[in-house]
Amino acid sequence: MSMHNHDTPPSESPASDIPAPVSSAVEETGPEEVLYAAHKKIYVRSTSGIFARWRWILVWITQVVFFGLPWLTWNGRQAVWLNLVERKFYVFGWVFWPQEVLYLSVLLIISAYSLFFFTAIAGRLWCGYACPQTVYTEIFLWIEEKIEGDHSARMKLDKAPISGRKFALKTAKYTIWAVFALWTGVTFVSYFSSMEGLLKSVPTFGFGPWERFWIFFYGTFTFVFAGFMREQVCKYMCPYARFQSVMFDQDTLIVTYDGARGEPRGVRRKGEDPASRGDCIDCGICVQVCPTGIDIRNGLQYECIGCAACVDACDLIMDKLDLPRGLVRYTTENALKRGWGPSETLNHVRRPRTLIYGTILLGIIIAFIWGLATRMPLRFDVIRDPFSLGREVSGGMVENDYILKVMNLAEEKRSFVISVTGPDGILLVGDNQVTVDPAGNLEVLLQARLPKPKEGSQSRSDQIYFEVVSTNDPNLQRRKKAVFLYPN
Repeated sequence: MSMHNHDTPPSESPASDIPAPVSSAVEETGPEEVLYAAHKKIYVRSTSGIFARWRWILVWITQVVFFGLPWLTWNGRQAVWLNLVERKFYVFGWVFWPQEVLYLSVLLIISAYSLFFFTAIAGRLWCGYACPQTVYTEIFLWIEEKIEGDHSARMKLDKAPISGRKFALKTAKYTIWAVFALWTGVTFVSYFSSMEGLLKSVPTFGFGPWERFWIFFYGTFTFVFAGFMREQVCKYMCPYARFQSVMFDQDTLIVTYDGARGEPRGVRRKGEDPASRGDCIDCGICVQVCPTGIDIRNGLQYECIGCAACVDACDLIMDKLDLPRGLVRYTTENALKRGWGPSETLNHVRRPRTLIYGTILLGIIIAFIWGLATRMPLRFDVIRDPFSLGREVSGGMVENDYILKVMNLAEEKRSFVISVTGPDGILLVGDNQVTVDPAGNLEVLLQARLPKPKEGSQSRSDQIYFEVVSTNDPNLQRRKKAVFLYPN
C-alpha cells in the first residue's frame, strides 16, 4: 500500500497553519461489529518531511532500475534478459541456464532472510517504502493531485455533479493512468521478450499472444491496484500484515504515538494551564495523511504499513506549537514504557534475534557472491546412450555409445578437447575436438572401447571418466563419471 506524501509542500500543507480538530476523511462505521466494512474512499492529505523524502527517493530508485534495465545493452544484446524461448537468462556478463536454479534458490533465501532481518529491526520498512503497491500508488496519487488538486479539491470534485470540467479532469487522469500502467506492462514483458523486439511491435500492435496477454494483465492490475484498490490490497489481500506480529517484539522499532506525553488530548485555549493537557491538540492530521486511514493514536494496528507519514505531519504541527518533535515517532514498546533515549533504544535493537538473522544473512550473501565469483563458465554432462547396448567389435574390444553435452556459459566462442580415462586399454572413438558458440551448447556422440573381459571374469561393468578441457584456458575443465557395460 502506498501513501501520497511527497517532499514538495502543496498549497494545503500542515506546515501552513494548524488545522482545526476534524474527523478522518474516512467515514466511520457504527459501533456494531461487522465482518466486512463497506469501502470508503480515503482522500490522503499530502505532507512533507524526512520520511516523505525517503519514500520518494525509493520511488525514484526502484523505477529507474525497473524501467531502465531493459534499455541497457551488453555484448550486443539486452543486459538483463530472461530468454525463456532459448532457456537462457542473461544478467550483464553472466549467462545462466535452467540447470543453475540453485542461484535463484539462494537469491530467494536471501530475500526471505532480509525480510526477517529488517522487519525484526524496524517493522514494515518494505511495505512503507519499496513495495510495488506502495510505489505505484504513490505515483498514481501524484498524477491525481496534479490533475484534480489536493485532497480537499478531490473530495469536492467527487461530490460535485457531472459537468464538462469534471468529465475532462477524470478523463485526463484515467488516460494518463492507463498509459503509464500499459507501459509498466510493456517493461515487465521486455525482461522476457527483449525491449528491442517489443518496440518494433508497438506501432502495429503486433505482439505475440502471450506478450499481449501479459502486457494487459500486468498493466490492468497496476491500473486497478494503484488507482482504485490502494489500501484494500494491503488490508485484505497482502498476507504480510497477518503474520508481521510473528516477526515483531517489544524491541522492534515501530511508528508509535507517545500517549504519556500526548494525553489528555484536546484543543489548547487561551488562558488555559498548559499542564492541564497533553501535547496532542487532536487536530487529526495524523489520520488525514495515513494511506490506510487508521489513527496511530489507537496503538499498533495491522493496517499500519510503517510509512511514517504521520510522523512527518505531527512534527510539523509540533514545530508550529513550539513543542518538541517526536509525539509520533519511530521507537520501541520497551523504550516508550521505560523512557529510554535514542542511544539506549538502538542498543536494545541489537539483540540476539537481530544478530542471528544478520549473521545468517551475511553468511548466505558471502556464499552467494563467492559462488558467482568462482562460477566456471562450462557445464558438461555425459549420458550413456540408452538405446545402444554394449557390443563386441573387431580387435577383441567392446564398445559403448555415449552422448556428451558441452555447454559454453561464456559469451565468446570456445574450443574443447574431450578425453576418456579408465581401465587399461581404454580408447575414445570419434571427433573429440569440438567448438561451441557463445552461450551455446553442443551434443556429441562418441564411443568408448575397452578390451573384452577374460573368460571366467565376473565383471559386467567398469567405471570410466570423461574430461573436457578448453584449448584457450587449460584451467577451464570438467570431469564426469560414466558406466561402461559389457555384453553378457
